[in-house]
Amino acid sequence: MKLIPIKTPLIKVNDDLIEILTTSIKKRRIKPKNGDLLVVSSKVIALTQGRIVRYEDIKPSKRARRLAKKYSLDPGFVEVVLREADEIYGGVYRAILTMKNGIFVANAGADISNAPKGYAILWPKNTKDAAEKIKEELEKRFGVKMGVIISDSYCIPLRAGTIAIALATAGFQAVIDERGKKDLFGKEMKITRRAIADDLASAAHVVMGETNGRIPAVLIRGSRVRLDDSASNSETFIRPDKCLFSSIYVKRVKKLRF
Repeated sequence: MKLIPIKTPLIKVNDDLIEILTTSIKKRRIKPKNGDLLVVSSKVIALTQGRIVRYEDIKPSKRARRLAKKYSLDPGFVEVVLREADEIYGGVYRAILTMKNGIFVANAGADISNAPKGYAILWPKNTKDAAEKIKEELEKRFGVKMGVIISDSYCIPLRAGTIAIALATAGFQAVIDERGKKDLFGKEMKITRRAIADDLASAAHVVMGETNGRIPAVLIRGSRVRLDDSASNSETFIRPDKCLFSSIYVKRVKKLRF
């Protein structure tokens, strides 16, 4: 499998992301092929949607000020988190554990890194639609069939550092179900499903980095993923009572709500 970084100019609010991606791909003399996948950072999609707020101008609530003091965050930023989050559970230094769009995530996806001072970039709106649009436009421009992943950095329980997950996909099955198949010793697989989109998002994350590389997209070639225009994102999510982690701690976490 090959990972091809797509370096771009600094992407700003309301820029034409598809035009920037197209130009950057051509500038690098990359020729997309059938079966390629493009992983795009959610942050640049959010910027082009205008999903950025100046938290220094926001008046924080009493709750925001209390949480800001507890977790060493700017009160205005915490107010942004409170407005964006579906649920608030607790936190640690510089991070609040929230639920956003069915995902446990730090700070409801709001991020001050790689944003101008005093600003926070939010999660994009309608990520599935955004992934579909990028896929359709790039297929038209390059005359190939491809898949798209919108990715964001992510923390997993009891592991230091960040990986990446797929917030949305287009053009292929995000999860491969191995249940019912046989293992090396002929035993039937009972629960195993492979999160292919998350695996690929993390692979691209290695190339993208987290700082000032200006690589908001990575072309993946040779993944052997089968393209499928009818695929949805629904298989990416499971109910809390079926999740290994939340089935154990969700009741305890609920007790920590503020």
